[in-house]
Amino acid sequence: MASAAEQLAANLNFASLGKAEELKKRIWFTLGALVIYRLGTYIPLPGIDPVVFEQSFHGKQQGVLELFNMFAGGAVQRMAIFALNIMPYISASIIVQLMTSVIPALETLKKEGEQGRKVINQYTRYLTVALAVFQAYGIAIGLEGQTGVVTEPGWFFRASTVITLTGGVLFLMWLGEQITSRGIGNGSSLIIFAGIVAAFPSAVASTLELSRQGAIPASVIVGVSVMSFAVIAFIVYMERAQRRLLITYPKRQQGNRVYEGQTSFLPLKLNTAGVIPPIFASSLLLLPITFSNLAGDGGAGGVLGFLATYFGHGRPLYILFYVGMIVFFAFFYTAIVFNPQDTAENLKKHGGFIPGIRPGERTAQYIDHVLTRVTVLGAGYLAIICLLPEMLISQFALPFYFGGTSLLIVVSVTMDTVAQIHGHLQAQQYEGLVKKAKLRGKKK
Repeated sequence: MASAAEQLAANLNFASLGKAEELKKRIWFTLGALVIYRLGTYIPLPGIDPVVFEQSFHGKQQGVLELFNMFAGGAVQRMAIFALNIMPYISASIIVQLMTSVIPALETLKKEGEQGRKVINQYTRYLTVALAVFQAYGIAIGLEGQTGVVTEPGWFFRASTVITLTGGVLFLMWLGEQITSRGIGNGSSLIIFAGIVAAFPSAVASTLELSRQGAIPASVIVGVSVMSFAVIAFIVYMERAQRRLLITYPKRQQGNRVYEGQTSFLPLKLNTAGVIPPIFASSLLLLPITFSNLAGDGGAGGVLGFLATYFGHGRPLYILFYVGMIVFFAFFYTAIVFNPQDTAENLKKHGGFIPGIRPGERTAQYIDHVLTRVTVLGAGYLAIICLLPEMLISQFALPFYFGGTSLLIVVSVTMDTVAQIHGHLQAQQYEGLVKKAKLRGKKK
C-alpha cells in the first residue's frame, strides 16, 4: 500500500507550487538565511593569521576537528566567526531534554503546554551561552598555543574571541529559529545540512585529484559512488519505516449525538533517535586523537598516545566502541524523547485502547516492549549505515563527507523539508477546495 507521502506526491505538481505564494516566500526566506550563514563562514576571527592557522589545521585534522569542520561547512579550518556553528545550541537542547526526565520541576514545565515550552526554551538559550563561552575560551587558549597563529596574544585577544564566537552561535541560534518560524524546514538542521552540502563539491574534487595522482585507485572511487547511492536508498527506506500499533476508540454518546467507534494507528519510528547516536559516538571517540594532536609530540602523554594509536579509524577497538556507543545512544535518546507511560495515559484519557491490552499500565508495558524491539532494529540500522563507510574512509583516507553520518544528516533533513513543502501545498489545495465549495453554495 502506498504511503501517505507517496499519495500526496502523486497529487502535487509544479503548477500548484507556482500558485503557492506563501510557500514561495518561505522558500526564498530560507535560501536567503542560508546564504547569510555561508557568508559568515568566510569571515575570519580578528587577531589571527588565517593562512598560518589553515596550514596548522591541515596537520591536525584527523580528529574531532575534521568532524566539526564538516558540520560547520569549512568554518573551522578558516577559523571563521561561525566556527562553533550551531553545535552548542544542539548540545544544550539535548542536555535540557535529558534534565527534563531527571529534574521534576522541568518535567512539570514540560507538561504545562506552550507556556512551559517557552520557559524550557529560555533555559536552553542560557545553557547555550554558557557552553559557547566555555568552548570559545578553550579555542582562544588553543590558538595562542600555536606558533604564529595569533598576532597579539593576551587577554584582549581571548575576550574578543569569546565575544565573537559566542555572538556567532547566538546569531545562528536566532537565524535557525527564524527559519523554523518564517521559512521552511527545521532551522538548526538546515544550517548543518547547508554546511555539509556546501563543502561536498570540494571534497569530491580533492578525492578525484587524489585518484588522478594515483593515491586512490579509480575502482575505489567507483565503488564508493555506488555505495553512496545504495546507502542513500537504504536510509530513505529505513527512515520511513514504522511499526504501527492499532488504536481503537469505542462508540460514545455526547448529548443526543452518538459517535461511531473509530480506529487509528500509533506510529513508532524505526529510528526514533535520528542522527544523535552517530554524532555523539563519533565526537567522543575522536576526542583522544584530537587532544593528542593539539598537545603535540611532547605533550600527548602515555594515555593519550595509547588512545590515539588504538582508537584510530579502522582499528578494532574503534569499530567495537563505535558500534557499542551508537547502540547505547540509540536506546538512551529514544528513552528520553518517547515516554510510553505518558502515551498510555493520553490514550486512556481520550478513551483509546490497544485491542487485547488493558488500558493504563499494561498498555505502557506493551508499548515499551514493542518500542524496545523496534529500537533494536533501528540501532542495528544506524550501526550498519555508519560502519561500512567508516571502514572505507579509514582504509583509503577519504573525507568525512562520504561517511554514513553526513549522508544520514543530508537525507534526513531533505526528507523532512520535502515533507513540510508537501504539507504546505496540501493545505493550499484544501483551502482552494473550501473556497470553491463556498462559491458554489452562494450560487445555489
